[in-house]
Amino acid sequence: MIDLSDRTILIAEDDEISFKFLDLVLTRKTKVNIIWAINGQIAVEYCKIYPHIDLVLMDIQLPVLDGVEAIREIKKVRPDLPIIVQTANAFNEEWDRCFDAGCDDYITKPV
Repeated sequence: MIDLSDRTILIAEDDEISFKFLDLVLTRKTKVNIIWAINGQIAVEYCKIYPHIDLVLMDIQLPVLDGVEAIREIKKVRPDLPIIVQTANAFNEEWDRCFDAGCDDYITKPV
């Protein structure tokens, strides 16, 4: 087991089952700390108030503020915070939108 108990990942995901899957896999193998944001606006707020967040896993289809807009807002205040998009949409135009917004990497669901 890798001990990442000094690290924190924010998972921006509105689907509870998808969140629980990621949470289970990540914490079982790494002991990493997980924060859950159920919409893009909450993800932005958490990135502003929690400086200890080390990585964001961002879904794109989120309520209130979609993932692409959330990435833009997060990068304004935390430009060096890595954001990895995780989405079921594997289309080139979606990929381009995410990278144009500032994401650092892109993975498709199911992870």
